[in-house]
Amino acid sequence: MIDHTGIPVADWEKSKAFYDAALAPLGISMLYIVPEQYTGGQKVGGYGRTKPEFWLHHSSEVGPGRHYAFSANSRAEVDAFYASAIAAGGRDNGAPGPRPHYHEHYYGAFVIDPDGNNVEAVCHHPEVSQESR
Repeated sequence: MIDHTGIPVADWEKSKAFYDAALAPLGISMLYIVPEQYTGGQKVGGYGRTKPEFWLHHSSEVGPGRHYAFSANSRAEVDAFYASAIAAGGRDNGAPGPRPHYHEHYYGAFVIDPDGNNVEAVCHHPEVSQESR
């Protein structure tokens, strides 16, 4: 339904470092930085797996209250996202774990980014047991 989205960030380098670290375990990276000649001199870059879908843009107008959830292929990816995001300066907003009040297999982790946004990694697949691997 949504092709892409973006958020304003107060400190481009700090936010880029945070998202580089937090999204890497999910196989997501910065795929494109728009040349500043097309952005009025502002830093703008897009993250994704195969095409830019989540954009950062430098702005003086940032604020908390936004929520972004990134899909994970496994619960281990959710765990790695959380650990990487916390290590990169994110604040805990819900450690990795099941959230059965959303649905039976919902497994997510929540972190507050440098601008106060609630960032999540979520896996919707059932837990894979060691025996079935």
